[in-house]
Amino acid sequence: MVWQRPDGRESYELRPISFYPSFTRFAPGSVLAKCGDTQVLCTVSVAEGVPKFLAGSGKGWLTAEYRMLPSATQQRQERELLKLSGRTQEIQRLIGRSLRAALDFEALGERTLTVDADVLQADAGTRTTAITGGYVALAQAISQLLHQGVIKRSPLREQIAAVSVGLLQGEPFLDLNYIEDVGASVDFNVVMNQHLGIIEVQGTAEEGSFSRTQLNQLLDFAEKGIQQLLIAQRDAIADWETLFVGD
Repeated sequence: MVWQRPDGRESYELRPISFYPSFTRFAPGSVLAKCGDTQVLCTVSVAEGVPKFLAGSGKGWLTAEYRMLPSATQQRQERELLKLSGRTQEIQRLIGRSLRAALDFEALGERTLTVDADVLQADAGTRTTAITGGYVALAQAISQLLHQGVIKRSPLREQIAAVSVGLLQGEPFLDLNYIEDVGASVDFNVVMNQHLGIIEVQGTAEEGSFSRTQLNQLLDFAEKGIQQLLIAQRDAIADWETLFVGD
C-alpha cells in the first residue's frame, strides 16, 4: 500500500513556500516564512562586539534563538521562560550552525548577528523553515549594513536552505507535514548550500532501520527540494547580485 498524502502532493513535491521580507519595522532583517501551514517569523539583529572567545580576533559571530508560541499548535503549550527544553536548545543550535556556514566572519568584523526564529504556526518542518527563512532575513540585514556603510563588503559567501524528508511505508517523501512526520518510520532534516554541499543531516529511524539505498533516495529528494528553495530565496532577496559573494 502506497502512502496517500493528505494534501494531494506528489511524493517529490514541496508544500507551497512564500517569503514576506521586511515583515517587522525595527529589525535590520525580517521575514515571515510560510511553508504550507507552518509559519515562522525570522528576524536578525546586529550588535557591536563578539563573545569573549572572539574578542580581538577581528571576526564576527552569529547565534540563534528559537521559540514556539503557545498557540502555534492545536493544544496550547506553556512558554519556555527560565529553562529551555532540550528540543528547543537543539533546534536553535542547528539554526546557528547552519547559518554560520553562510558567512565570512572577517568581512563582518567584530559584530554579532542574532537570528530569532519564532514559530507562529506549526505543521512540522519548523526548524527547516527557520533556517531557510532565516537566511532571507540574514541577507536583508547584511544589505542594510552595506547601505549604511557599517561594513565595506558583503560577508555572504554561501546560500543556505533546509528541508525535511522521510520514509512512509518504505517510500521516500519530501517536506513532511505533521501527519506525515508522526507517521514516518524514518525522518531526516537536511541542510545544504547552493552547490548542494551538505551542511548538516539529522536523521533517525523511529522504528527498525533503513537501507543505504533508501538513504540515497532521501538525499536525492532533499536535493530537489533545496534547489527549489534556493530559487525562492533568491526571488525574495531584492539586491541578491550585490550581496552574494559566492563562486
